[in-house]
Amino acid sequence: MDIFLQGAADALTLASIVSVIGGILLGYLVGVLPGLSRPAALSVAVPLTYSMSPIAAIAFLVGVTKASAAGGATGAILLNTPGEPSSTATTFDGYPLAKKGEGTRALKTALYASVFGDLAATFVLILLAASLARFALKMGPVEMTAVMIFALSFIAALSGSSLSRGIISGVLGLFLSTVGLDPESATPRMTFGFIELFDGIPLIAATVGMLAFTEMLVQVQALFAAKDSMAAKSGFAPEKDKSLRFSDIKRVFPVTLRGTGIGIAAGIIPGLGPTIGALLSYAINKRLARPGDSYGEGDLKGVAASESADNAVLPASLIPLFAIGLPGSVSAAILVSAFMLHGVQPGPLVFEQHPRLIYGIYVSMIVASLAMLVVGRLGLTLFARVTLVPPRLIIPFVVLFCVIGTYLERDTAFSVFAMLALGFLGYLMQRFGYSVVTFLIGFVIGPLFELSLRQALIVTNHSPLAVIDHPIAMGFLLAAVAAIVLFLKPGRKGTDR
Repeated sequence: MDIFLQGAADALTLASIVSVIGGILLGYLVGVLPGLSRPAALSVAVPLTYSMSPIAAIAFLVGVTKASAAGGATGAILLNTPGEPSSTATTFDGYPLAKKGEGTRALKTALYASVFGDLAATFVLILLAASLARFALKMGPVEMTAVMIFALSFIAALSGSSLSRGIISGVLGLFLSTVGLDPESATPRMTFGFIELFDGIPLIAATVGMLAFTEMLVQVQALFAAKDSMAAKSGFAPEKDKSLRFSDIKRVFPVTLRGTGIGIAAGIIPGLGPTIGALLSYAINKRLARPGDSYGEGDLKGVAASESADNAVLPASLIPLFAIGLPGSVSAAILVSAFMLHGVQPGPLVFEQHPRLIYGIYVSMIVASLAMLVVGRLGLTLFARVTLVPPRLIIPFVVLFCVIGTYLERDTAFSVFAMLALGFLGYLMQRFGYSVVTFLIGFVIGPLFELSLRQALIVTNHSPLAVIDHPIAMGFLLAAVAAIVLFLKPGRKGTDR
């Protein structure tokens, strides 16, 4: 108990609290600007912690990571431009809500769902780190392959009114995810002599291009067509009601709980990450929609489902990091360098060798969640004013941010050209009724699925019957079959994007 109090005292010093708030402010900035991802921000921020104490350094980096997840929802809701790839699912309902004049309500829902998911996952980290990490140790290649098949089965939930077009979109995403070096032989695949494609098509270029740039093309078309005076003037209906009523909170709370649970699971299982966690949460909650729900058309439930899962991933991904030294996400992997920079080796011995630091980090994470709530709430009015700006002024700035953010990912103009090409592809897909959503799901899951499948084939000696010896994998495969059967039932609702 004394060590816990000492760690809490370290976390509540002025230096630690200032570090947390500084990280929150930087994280929100990173999250709002498209293309500036959490891993990139953390990579830049780690050297800034050289002169800090270990607790202040980790608190600062945790603040950056948490707030960037919450900040990514701002652009996703107001501009259809996810600041983070993990905020992609937030655009499905957040942007339609903003266009209907409910942008502030959507931002509030995203903020509260983010803070709830983050706090809940932090308490799970504190209470169950050691025991839940044992489950993560059982997730080998066979289990990961089954998880990916389970995830891919939810493409059917987002395939729009035409199942065949949804499948085509998903397969196209999987196909483009294979561009680059073969993971086993390092043989170039579909690179056409471009060295820039050896690492594959940039993820930021794909998400920003298919969503943000595509939306700007749609907005330009609407301006030229002058379909209606409201679209030509502001692009958004005037906001009538900015408050979240108790009935709204009661309605979205079960979805937030489910999203938080899905995000925690995605964080514990190494390799899934926040993007897959958010997309899975949206797909599962959409499948469980009740009569009257309008997922994809502007529903607060859709925003809560995505944001609660997205923000629950990071604290949960620290569970395997603290317990067994295995990072559960890219952000957690970068945090390893910060730990080692300050003489701490993450793993089972960290609880014995540095208990005071670990307890201090736990308290700092709670402080970061509360600071994120305050900063986000104070900034809502400022963020919501974006909807008052006419599209003719917004479009050039969004395109500029798309170009800058995409360029910064790899410091090459090739990423910008890839973003532009994928943006035009997304525009054509929308024009002809093909789902951009399922394309992105396939594109995100593709590399991990291929790697896990190849490893599983080696482990099982190419014998499908060997999966019987892996009960966790069997459970996920059976769940995938059940999901497909449910999705193929008549009357299934989809999302045309």
